Parts: sequence; structure tokens; C-alpha cells
Amino acid sequence: MNHFLSACRHFVGLESTPSHGNMAVAEYAGKLCEEAGLSVDYQPESLEGVSQCNVIARPQAAMPADEILFQTHLDTVEAGHFTHWTMTQSNPFNASIYNDLMYGLGTADVKLDFLCKLEAMRAFVGKPLRTPFVLVGTFGAQSGMSGAIKLIRRKKINARRAVVGEPTEMKLVVAGKGLAVVEIAVPFSEQEMAYRRDHDLLESSSTQSRLFSGKASAEGVGNENAIMKMFAYLAQLPDGIALMDLDGGIGHGSMPMSAVLEIDTVAGFQDPILPKISRIYESMKVLERELQEFREEGFDPPYPTVNLGMVRTSASEVRITGSCRMPPTVTDAVYEGWMKKLEHAVQAVGATFRVKDYRKGFTSDANSEFVQTARGILVNMGLGAELHKTSEPTEASVLSRLGMECLVWGPGQSVGNSHAPNESVKVSDLQTATEFYKRLIERFCV
Repeated sequence: MNHFLSACRHFVGLESTPSHGNMAVAEYAGKLCEEAGLSVDYQPESLEGVSQCNVIARPQAAMPADEILFQTHLDTVEAGHFTHWTMTQSNPFNASIYNDLMYGLGTADVKLDFLCKLEAMRAFVGKPLRTPFVLVGTFGAQSGMSGAIKLIRRKKINARRAVVGEPTEMKLVVAGKGLAVVEIAVPFSEQEMAYRRDHDLLESSSTQSRLFSGKASAEGVGNENAIMKMFAYLAQLPDGIALMDLDGGIGHGSMPMSAVLEIDTVAGFQDPILPKISRIYESMKVLERELQEFREEGFDPPYPTVNLGMVRTSASEVRITGSCRMPPTVTDAVYEGWMKKLEHAVQAVGATFRVKDYRKGFTSDANSEFVQTARGILVNMGLGAELHKTSEPTEASVLSRLGMECLVWGPGQSVGNSHAPNESVKVSDLQTATEFYKRLIERFCV
């Protein structure tokens, strides 16, 4: 157990945020797999100029005719403000254990799940396997599942079934929402750009700032989204107000816990940016109401949602990044209709709109042998065997497109925990996860 916890601390200590890349943790993961007797293949890639890597580990060197995939993404979200990590001495990469809880970035979502899977596989190295397993640590969960896509395109696996790691509180998930990532760029007028450029040089210059706070809730919807709160406030301001800075959030899929607005009360701009942003915000509110009419029970919430996850200000524009999560029953035609409406509203104010990524949701057959056997194992372990749906986008949306039957499962809590400061997981749940993976391997591989 001490060796396992030491590996957990080391895993958390190796930064694998989108801006840093996951190369270091992938190399360490591969080293641990080799020490356990597995054959390791590295798949280095570059994503927006940042070094990334998939690590693929098998009990044998050659790819078999069929195998069962155990997948976990090794990347995390950005850490946000370090001072908010009060349980890790203001360092999100300092894994800290208090009683049964381990705190640190990636403890629940979802780096340590990889180590649970590896720990379970140790007992089967060197033994004859009816259907071999393959352990894969991917990158790019925060950028459209790009690691999983590269894995498929390079034909690195040959599996019909997959166990996808995600913090589900050890609940068995057989369906998940899809994801569309959108980016909106709202330009400043020439007059505004000149004013903002010269502002700090003026002796009489002054600004007012305001901080907006969010609160963890399912998918960051409703009145708990800090950026949405800020935009609602902006809609109440006079059009001539000068926007000096809008900043908030850490990524399209994360709940923005804070947003900062800086304004100058000067008036008189021609073609100002403020009413453009307000009109886009109103269009999003209209779209939200329309989305709520499309429902699929079992999801929380049971309708598609829009989340504004990040806003940044540059010299020439305000860039808004967000996402729309949709149940798997939403057809491509319906999705495209929604995106067209939003695109037209954005273009009407002279802003630009693009869909950066689109992944349809997934559903697995609740009565299949794979699902029912996993349920039986959970019952024998004294865990809940109800089938669930997740609103979190996962690699299952990529893998299922190839006809792979997917289960999503893992230790740790998602809402209010992952993608937030002081993320944590129970050490005892990591042990339980290891046992669950052992029993799955015994049933389907041996």
C-alpha cells in the first residue's frame, strides 16, 4: 500500500494540464507499467505546439486479434488560482492525505484511476489470458478527446469492449452526453482599441472592478456560473461604458468559479462592444430555454445545457469559449439547427463564431453480458448496481463510434469536486476500484 500511495503522490506531482502537456506523467506511467512486467508503447503527439503522449501497455508485445481496453486520461484541467488550494499548502500538485482523503489536482479526475487499473493487472502478468487486456493512458480530455482520437486513427488498439475511467462515485454509467465546443470572438471598435491602448498613459485614467463568484452545480448551469453572472450584470450597464478587461474560467467544460470585470465610465464610443456582448448573451438565454424543451430522462439535468467556461480579453477582442452538452438522442440535424441559430445571432453583431469540436453522446445496451456482469461484480462487492447516465463528456463518445461497448466507471466525485480547488478522492475508494478491476479481468480476460 505504501508503494501505491507513493506512486499516487508522484503522479499528482507531475503536472499534466493542457498548457503544460502530459509527457512527464505518461513517461512515468510507462515506467511503472514496465516495472510491473507489461510491454509499453508510447504514442507521442503535438497538440497546439505542446508535447503530449498516449501510453499503451499490454501483457504481450504484439497487438492481439481482440482485447479489452482499460482507459484513463492522464491530463487534468488547469489548476486555477493556487491560493484556492487550501488543503495542499497552496500547491495543487502537492498530494496531501488527511485521514482517508487525498487532495490534489487529478486525484479524482482522473489520473489515479490509471494506477488502480495497473495495480489490478499486476496479478495477471505472465498468466495465460483468454482475451488480453490493454491499459491506455490518454491525453486531451480537455481538448475534444484528442488523445483517444489519435489512438484510434493510428490503430493502436483492437478492442470490442472498453472500461473508461471517470469519477462516477463508483456508479456504473452506460450512457453519456455529447459535447460541442464553441468559440465566439467579439471585436472592439477602432475607437475602443485606441482608447484602451492609451488608457494607462492618461493621468486622469481610472477604472472600476467587480468580482463575480460561481458555485459548483451540475454542468455549471443556472445562476451559479460566474461568467453568466458577469454577463447579466453587463446587460444592465449603459452602452457607452468602456470595457477594459473581462476574465474568467479555465476552460470550456469547467465551471467558472470566478470572473473579473474592469470598466471605465467614459461614454460616447461609436459601435461599442458592450451591446454586442449583451445581445449575444440574450441569444444564449433564448437558446437555453429552447434546449430545455428537449428532454431525456436519467440525465441531470435531463436536457441539453450551455456552459460559458472561459472568457479572455486581448487588445482587439473579447473571446468567449463555451460548450453545449447534449443527450445521445439529439440527432445531428437538431444539433446543427441549434448551432446555426447561435451562429446567426453572433454574426448579426459583427462577431465571429466557430464550432471547435463536436462529439455525439454514447449509449450501451443495458442487457448486454458486459453490463450485466459488471453489475453482478458490484453487487458481490456490496456496491450499488443501478445503471446511470452521465452529463460529463468522456472518451466513450469517441470509442463507441467504432462499435466498442463502453462502461464508464471510477472512484471519486465529479460535481463540486473535480475541476475545482481542493479536489480529492478517498484512499479507500482507490482500493475498492483496484478490486473491481481485478474482478473484471478475472471474468473477461482469464
